[in-house]
This record gives sequence, structure tokens and C-alpha cells, in this order.
Amino acid sequence: MDDLSIKKCVPCDTKDLRPMTEEAANNLIQQVTKWNLVKEGGVLKLNRSWKVKTFMKGLAFFEEVARLAEAEGHHPDLHLVGWNNVKIDIWTHSVGGLTENDFILAAKINGLDLHHLLSKKVAE
Repeated sequence: MDDLSIKKCVPCDTKDLRPMTEEAANNLIQQVTKWNLVKEGGVLKLNRSWKVKTFMKGLAFFEEVARLAEAEGHHPDLHLVGWNNVKIDIWTHSVGGLTENDFILAAKINGLDLHHLLSKKVAE
């Protein structure tokens, strides 16, 4: 298996880009620990949640993810729920489902050093 964290997202406006099958997604999910494969409204997505120390740490968390997403040209849905719960949903909006880009971004988010922002109860 290729290391997803060293791959680069491809432009989503490529006409050949198609959503992957659920079977393909189930194979790739094994490479992005702690991410969940969910189906919402018939659309496959990746999601993951974290608990941060404070509201401001949640915003700083999103800023780190946003820098990465901008560099990759692939942008997740970011949610701050309550004052200290952050959630990220990743899917390729332009194809209405998952592509390898989503797994690449999830792997790269996993590689970010965000522990200083996380609640000690769940930080690893």
C-alpha cells in the first residue's frame, strides 16, 4: 500500500474523477486511523472528532487544518460543536462522494502535531 501521507491531492475539477465504491473506501479506511466511514444522505464521507482544551484552542486547531487543506487544494467541512468539540467531515463535493484525495487529506491531518491543543483526557 502507498503511504497516503506523502501523496498530493489532485485537482477536483478533473473530468475523470469519480466517487469510489464503498468497497474501495473500506479498504482505504484502514490507512487512516481514528477516522470513520459514514454515509449521510447516501453520500460516503470520512469523519473524525476531537476534544480541545478551550474554545480558542478549537479555532487554532481549525487554523492548522486550514493551512494544510489550502496547501493541498482540498477543503474539509469543519465543525465546532459546543465550546470544545471539533469535528471534521471530508468528502469530495464535486463528485458527491469519496476520492483518494479525501484519504490523503485525512492521513495528512493525522500527521499534524495538534496534541498541545487537545484536552489531556483524550490526547495521545
